[in-house]
Formats: sequence, C-alpha cells, structure tokens
Amino acid sequence: MQLKLIQQHIANYKKWLATPAAERNLYKWESQRIFQENWDFDTLQFAEMFDKSLQNSTTRRLWHREDYAPKAMMLKFAKMQPHFVEAMFRELFNEEKQIGARVDRFAFYCDELLREYKQVHPTSIENNHYHNDNYGMISHYLAFQFPAQYAPYSLELFQHCMEKIGSRNLPRTNDFPRYSKVMRTLMTFLQKDEELLELHQKRLREEHYQEKSQLLVEDFVQFFAGKS
Repeated sequence: MQLKLIQQHIANYKKWLATPAAERNLYKWESQRIFQENWDFDTLQFAEMFDKSLQNSTTRRLWHREDYAPKAMMLKFAKMQPHFVEAMFRELFNEEKQIGARVDRFAFYCDELLREYKQVHPTSIENNHYHNDNYGMISHYLAFQFPAQYAPYSLELFQHCMEKIGSRNLPRTNDFPRYSKVMRTLMTFLQKDEELLELHQKRLREEHYQEKSQLLVEDFVQFFAGKS
C-alpha cells in the first residue's frame, strides 16, 4: 500500500460523496438494515426468516439477476433441510473459527445440498447454487451479519483495489481473509476522516443502516477502482 495514493483516493472520494452519484448504491445499506432487523436463529421457521432478512424496496440485484439466484436456491435448500442450513449459517457466523475455513466450508455444504436437491428432484434444471461465485453471496451474508467486520467481496474488485493503492503483490486467486484485512486497514483511514464520515451520513436516509458498516469501504474501493 502507498499512503499517498490512499490519501488521494480519499480526497477524490469526498468530492464524489457530495454528488448525486454517491446515492446510487445506497440500496445495500437498506438491505443491511433489513437483515439486521430480521435475522434470528431462534425462529422456528428458518426459511421464512431467511426470506424476510433478504429484502429491498427498490432492487433484488444482490441476490437475483439473470442467471444468478442464490437466494432462491438457498430457500429451496432451507425447505429441504432446514436444520442443516441453519447449522451452516451458525458455523459461517462463528467468529471463533478462522474465516477462510468458514467460507470454504459453507461453499462445500452448498455443493452437498445441490447434489441432494438434484437427487430429490431429478428433472430439475437447477445446476448451480451460486455460492461459489468468488464468495460474493457468502461475503454479503457476513457483511450483513457483521457490518463493522466484513465488506462484500469479489476477486475482480480486490485486484483493482490492490493495483490502485500501489501493491506489488496483486491477488491472482480468491483470498477472502487477505481481502478482509485490507478492507479493515482502509476502513481505519476512512474512520479517521470526520469530513468524509459527515458526508456519508448526510446521504443516508431513515431506511438505511446507520451504524458503522464496511459497506462504506466497499463503496470507497468501488469508486477509486472505477466500479461505482
């Protein structure tokens, strides 16, 4: 990392935060608030709770796009094996275990569930559970459950980020643990800039998650990586 580059990106980001374009991705903060308000392991109806936790008033693009339906598949898994799926999420959210192992195990469990689903529904055209896509959806579960700890992940974004901050060691394969460490470091810089935090808070509305969230550092990285 090069400090001068990070500082320049922060200065440019603050200018951008004052523009209407900075409100483009605020739907993520709404979904984070909804998740925080609805996720409850004590519920008797896990599938129903999961469905309520992943909602948005304007878009479903985080979990439903063309040829991409991780929420729909997880709901099918939860209806087929509710106790197992709940146990999967409990393990994923267990901060006492190493994060890399947790995300890999979660993806493995999804592989097993898809195999079982295909056996139960041999005529189904479902061939993907969508949780092995660079850990994109899994990282959203983590980011929504632990807003201050994790940011949504993609390998492409990570690569662009490291290039733009002057790293000589660019990631070639998925490395969610390293990404999480980099995001926490960058988040520290953002949290120290009071003007930036004020600009960010001004763009949030009542429907958005209001507390500390690494959605901010993801937004920052998307901006300077040219992915906003």
